[in-house]
Amino acid sequence: MNGENRAMVWLSGTCNSLLALSLLGIALSSGNAQQVVAKPPVKTPAAGGNSFAGPQDIRYEMSAEGGDRLIDRFIGSWQDSAPRYEHGSLVLRDILTRGDNLNPPQPGAILQRANFLAFGRLQLRDSTTPEKLEGQQEVYYIESGEGEITAGGKTSALHKDIAVLMPEGLEFTIRNTGDEDLTLYVINEPTYKGFVPRTDMLVKDETKVPPRVPMEASPYTLPGASGHWAHVVYDLFSKTDGLAALGDVITVDINPMTMGEPHPHNIGQEEVWCAIEGKSLAFLGTQLRVQSPGMAYMIRPDQTMTHSNINVGNTPVKFLWY
Repeated sequence: MNGENRAMVWLSGTCNSLLALSLLGIALSSGNAQQVVAKPPVKTPAAGGNSFAGPQDIRYEMSAEGGDRLIDRFIGSWQDSAPRYEHGSLVLRDILTRGDNLNPPQPGAILQRANFLAFGRLQLRDSTTPEKLEGQQEVYYIESGEGEITAGGKTSALHKDIAVLMPEGLEFTIRNTGDEDLTLYVINEPTYKGFVPRTDMLVKDETKVPPRVPMEASPYTLPGASGHWAHVVYDLFSKTDGLAALGDVITVDINPMTMGEPHPHNIGQEEVWCAIEGKSLAFLGTQLRVQSPGMAYMIRPDQTMTHSNINVGNTPVKFLWY
């Protein structure tokens, strides 16, 4: 039995075990924070789109022919990237960059809608240069450290779990006010002709965002999850908040000893999964990879390749998703 077959046999046993467990029942303290309100419930039908009526209906790829042999090109990590500078002193290391959704020319070069996903670091007591984004917007998600961000005459505190949507055309600065590096994830999206950006930055504290509640859920969705069996979703930003090219920016928790529903993506759908807390197994097509914080992937949006993340540990894992 070769390595790929062993992985599929192991995964099949893991899926069955986890499914059995499932069936058993297994605004900011300072600054100017945007008031957080719950997003409307979303419809997650039991079948249709990229969800299936039940585990028995999921279509798994049985061969690693074609794109699956290049699966590592669909994955990127900031630890494999050289540093570059943005906004003066913000050090960025790219995770995913522009390329080809179906045939990345190099690892991580897979984006066609977004410009890049990167990990950023602002050193102790440092500050970025005041400037405006032109033809682009950025989302910042704070991983660690303390600081503040100023734009449009307003200043908001930055710390773990704070998310910021910085619109096009608004001058801003980011400052590290803490005793350690300020680290953050950066999503950069292009704007388009005729796009009307927000006139202010939008700041959200993810810890105060209620989890998404589905209008419909399959009988396999765990209590507290928002869909795809085990995904616990927290909405950060959407088109109604002022995103241009991106549809949604959310975080997703997967609790211990659970897994998301393996599912494909529709053609043209650019869905990125960036691990930010904890390790999990990324199940991509016919391949398994250990996904650590700072790693992200996007499967081929060809309605064939499936993906899922499996948490085999004893603590939750968390992803930044768009």
